[in-house]
Amino acid sequence: MIKRNLLVIGLAGLLGACGFQLRGTGDVQFALSELDVSARNAYGATVREVRDVLESNGVRVYPGAAYKLYLANEQERQRTASYTSAARSAEYERTLTLDYEIRGAKDLVLMRNQLEVQTYYVQDANNLVSNDQESAQLSTEMRRDLVQQLAQRLQLITPDQLDALQQTAEAKAKAEADALEAARQREAAQPQQSPIELPVQ
Repeated sequence: MIKRNLLVIGLAGLLGACGFQLRGTGDVQFALSELDVSARNAYGATVREVRDVLESNGVRVYPGAAYKLYLANEQERQRTASYTSAARSAEYERTLTLDYEIRGAKDLVLMRNQLEVQTYYVQDANNLVSNDQESAQLSTEMRRDLVQQLAQRLQLITPDQLDALQQTAEAKAKAEADALEAARQREAAQPQQSPIELPVQ
């Protein structure tokens, strides 16, 4: 297993040196020139990789940018998909999901979505060390795929689109605030019921 992995890494490095790139891993053109990036897990690997991808493709990432990408929730789940006849090894299904939001001025949520990466792998009960190494490598590859998906989604977003969503979100927030204020005024205008006076004995 280790020899095979080393061979794959060596071939990838050799192909990369001569200018070959796998589909979906090349430079991505972004319409957004700047973006604030934060995450619920502020020091996680995913948010670091997202920042790296954006910055390496010309997007200025800094606090205070007009729009913010917020990685709200990242979860990794695993379940048994099947067993071998001897029950010594099993096939597992691993799923990695990421909920993210684009926020604008006044921290209004302009759009939210979820990304998902799923894969299967076989775990050998007789080789725990190799299983741990393969599991760690699998998590790294899944995270890389997830970040790539997110980059492709962000590539499609334009400043004009976000400006329009900001106006819609502000109008909705104002309408909700006006409705709450109107309800409060109606309640305040209603006469208060006098307390019941009991006859003095």
